[in-house]
Amino acid sequence: MFIWLDTQPEKLSKIAFDLCSDESNQMYLSMASIWEMQIKNQLGKLSFEVSIAEMVRIQQQDNELQLLGIQLEHIYRLSDLARHHNDPFDRLLLSQSLEENMPIISADTKFEQYDDVTVLW
Repeated sequence: MFIWLDTQPEKLSKIAFDLCSDESNQMYLSMASIWEMQIKNQLGKLSFEVSIAEMVRIQQQDNELQLLGIQLEHIYRLSDLARHHNDPFDRLLLSQSLEENMPIISADTKFEQYDDVTVLW
């Protein structure tokens, strides 16, 4: 979702776009997402016109994007997650959502398999 917000906002659902555009909402980006983007960029699976650091900086400036660090509680919460899939980055995002009581904006249909997580799209 973050990449689309920065590079192709037309790919966002109307709900996602409206949520991101509403200045009364606070947007967070997990460090896990930045980590995953960096790995995929280095492997050649993702490419960007500007560096990831610049993308994040622009979103922090333009949309008051906050970064969500990875805390021990997020890691410990992984033990509560069902094994609907094994992607470690996705599982950490789900764990953060649960621990922080935050919804996730995502088009990933696998997230909907987790009953306790609020997925908006």
